[in-house]
Amino acid sequence: MRIVFDTSVLVAALVQPHPMHHRAFPWLKQAKAHEIDMIISSHTLAELYAVLTTLPVSPRISPDIAWRLIDENIVKVASIVSLKSSDYITVIKELRDAGLSGGIVYDILIVQSALKSNADNLLTFNVSDFERLSRHRDIKVLSP
Repeated sequence: MRIVFDTSVLVAALVQPHPMHHRAFPWLKQAKAHEIDMIISSHTLAELYAVLTTLPVSPRISPDIAWRLIDENIVKVASIVSLKSSDYITVIKELRDAGLSGGIVYDILIVQSALKSNADNLLTFNVSDFERLSRHRDIKVLSP
């Protein structure tokens, strides 16, 4: 099974005190055991780093620890999908046509990565956000 992981799931899986850790961690564990194919959008790496290094946890997650978490749990495990400039243009036009604005652009970029990688599922804690973007697509949106 090919699954695109959203940042919301990755943060919860990597940060033990996160309230959704118990739901997200088993998915990461399956990916690390090669029981499922983890797919990550390249921009998710940057978003994950930004969130981890600003998360209000004690002790704070330093840039070095954030990188180690990403490297050991994502980079060494996942297939990372990069988008082309034409993909960005496509998704922005799609948002324009749907009358959508703001941060949803980041979600649709993950959907575009899912399409580009022929993923079966998209794993997120923000199901409703993704369902409105992928309703007409062949990607099933799951919550851990």
